[in-house]
Amino acid sequence: MSSPVSPAAAPEAPDRTPGRERRYDIDLLRVLCTAAVVLVHASAEFIDAGHRTSGVLGDTAGRFAVPVFFAMAGWAALSGAPVGDETRLLSRLGRILRPMAVWTALYLLCAYLTGHSGIGAEAASALFGSVEAAFHLWYLYAYVPLLLLLGVLVLVVRRRALPLRALTLLVAFAVAPALAGDVREITGWAPPGWGWSVPLSTVVYAVAGAALLAAPRLGPRALWAAGAAVAFAALAVYQLTVRHPAAYGGVAVAAVTFAVLGTAAGVRVPERVRPLVARLSDASFGTYLVHLLWVRLLVGPVAARLPDGPWAPAALAVTAVAAAGASFAVSVLWGRPAWRKWLG
Repeated sequence: MSSPVSPAAAPEAPDRTPGRERRYDIDLLRVLCTAAVVLVHASAEFIDAGHRTSGVLGDTAGRFAVPVFFAMAGWAALSGAPVGDETRLLSRLGRILRPMAVWTALYLLCAYLTGHSGIGAEAASALFGSVEAAFHLWYLYAYVPLLLLLGVLVLVVRRRALPLRALTLLVAFAVAPALAGDVREITGWAPPGWGWSVPLSTVVYAVAGAALLAAPRLGPRALWAAGAAVAFAALAVYQLTVRHPAAYGGVAVAAVTFAVLGTAAGVRVPERVRPLVARLSDASFGTYLVHLLWVRLLVGPVAARLPDGPWAPAALAVTAVAAAGASFAVSVLWGRPAWRKWLG
């Protein structure tokens, strides 16, 4: 039997829309991207500890994850499960913002308990953009206005509606940076940097990704996979010799991103593993939110104590898998709707 669609392909808890077939290929891609994000942050711990080559190669292997999340977000908003009214759109935003606020507070509390200073100022700055204690949440500061923008477009263009509350919020996001500059000129107070913004590259990933994921099969999967291998190799060389970290809007990352999308789109997930993939997909948002704690607990100490040498790649692989596994496990454990509402 077909299951409901899993439209929320980045990274908030998915909607359940009766009558639509669930896209298990997107569920699988969502799980892989979540694990790849853990790998990127685990790799950063190894780079900070002096294991640069291993860390950069690990980062390269996972650098596609964030742009693919934006691509899946575009598919969800424009094709998979476009919002039917303004209330539904604002509800989707709430499902992101509640856990985002809870985990920001938890990370700030952990930083305070471990002796970090300036937590009060960071807490205030979190209203404007991501903070060091929870730096990985920067993605949500871009994802929320992206979801709002795409949702408003759907309501205005496809539904012929006028979502006044959502439009007002969208305008507020748009004018806030200029308003902050005016406040600085008039009062001399410099507010924190404004992080609630959507770069053009993010919009392109969302729209192009939506088209690619919604389209019929485009060419042989093996050809896409070969292209992905070449793109990963080129990105590794770029990051080792030119710039690390590579910009998400750069050519090298874009090539990897679309090659991964072309390889994974429409892949058949065996029926025997579909329940597991669906459950892990549903737990992906919580995994994303909690994983930095496990990276710091499991990866950081190993990277700091590991002598330089050939063991670094294996240690990175083992600790990243352990951190990802622990993060998925705890997210699955709090999977009841009442808990997931607040913890993701």
